[in-house]
Amino acid sequence: MLEDIRKPSLSKERAILVGIYGADTPRWLAEEYLEELELLADTAGADTVEKVLQNRPHPDPTTFVGTGKLRELKSLVSEKSADVLIFDDDLSPTQIRNIEKTVDNKVLDRSGLILDIFASRAKTAAAKTQVELAQLQYLLPRLTRFWTHLSRQKGGIGTKGPGETQIETDRRLIGKRISTLKEKLEKLDRQRTTQRKNREGIARVSLVGYTNAGKSTLMNALTDTNVLAEDRLFATLDSTVRRLELEDHEILLSDTVGFIRKLPHNLIESFKSTLDEVRDADILLHVVDSSSKLLEDYIDVVNDTLKELEIEGKKMVLVLNKIDRLEPEKLMGLKKEYPGAVFVSAARGIGLNKLKQRIKLLIEEDYVEFAYDVPMSHYKAVAYLHEVAVIDREHFEGNRVTIEGTVSKAERDRFESILAEIQPVKSQ
Repeated sequence: MLEDIRKPSLSKERAILVGIYGADTPRWLAEEYLEELELLADTAGADTVEKVLQNRPHPDPTTFVGTGKLRELKSLVSEKSADVLIFDDDLSPTQIRNIEKTVDNKVLDRSGLILDIFASRAKTAAAKTQVELAQLQYLLPRLTRFWTHLSRQKGGIGTKGPGETQIETDRRLIGKRISTLKEKLEKLDRQRTTQRKNREGIARVSLVGYTNAGKSTLMNALTDTNVLAEDRLFATLDSTVRRLELEDHEILLSDTVGFIRKLPHNLIESFKSTLDEVRDADILLHVVDSSSKLLEDYIDVVNDTLKELEIEGKKMVLVLNKIDRLEPEKLMGLKKEYPGAVFVSAARGIGLNKLKQRIKLLIEEDYVEFAYDVPMSHYKAVAYLHEVAVIDREHFEGNRVTIEGTVSKAERDRFESILAEIQPVKSQ
């Protein structure tokens, strides 16, 4: 169960953000990364009062930023009355311990911040279980540091975790809890698998993209529903599935958690079952914020995450969203750079018909014509075809029926394997 370790303060916390730049990460890019970290901090409930960048080729193994910069941070914490230091990279237990010892304040790294956001936004049993598992796996190697410095915790962001009933909680108990959560997730996964089996015969389309790309807004626009859509990072954690009628086709459209760079590995692992909607999809709609300066980076992050999840080789449509925010020259440039993309504004309803047409064409690529001569005694088989196929002609003669139309290759193969004694008149 997710609980606050300490009751959070009523006022927003004051955060100082810290990052590094060097040969691998130029300063301008590091500044963009801190802009994103500021959005994450805001989502978690903190106001950013200062951003600090340190020029280093590599993080210092003991203090991340070096002892001199750490002393500067200590003064800055006092000057800005900051409640928390948030680093844009993951810190080792040693680094956290040394930084906290010097600055005498709460310290949080990027993974800890993202996990905290997920903890505050998890609503369903599955999401809460997945987040708690990820948090415990994150805390396990940091256990000694966490309890040693618990007295310095002031509540607020970074403290919304699985909770403590006693300070003596040890690795053995956390390990046991991790095992219990994994078993619970396996049970929930079996339930979802059963639900997905009940949807067989319907084309599945899944929205993927960097967090805050506008996936939920696009789902609402396509399906005329009211899925939660906020202009904030990680508004959606659980998979949401809605039906979309597309001329002769019924589609299941799913919205999933947004990706982000440096997404904590434990979080990816625990959310794999939720992302089964993506894994089982026939078509992926890769939604991108076309107005972002880091458009290319965001596309790469999503593609890399899909690869890590072993979700590759699927039909994919690149959907450049939020084109209403672009100058005409910028839009023309993107159309030349991404000629195969569909350009839309989900919020304004621009380009949605073109997107629907692209989805329809991709679905129909997998459709074949059929003509079956079926004994009337197999009336359930005929009813099944009516559910999964587009029927063009049906002719009854005696105790048999000839039925013609188009159907997906997968459903054609399933139908013929179940009723092998039925000879097709025509099948492509």
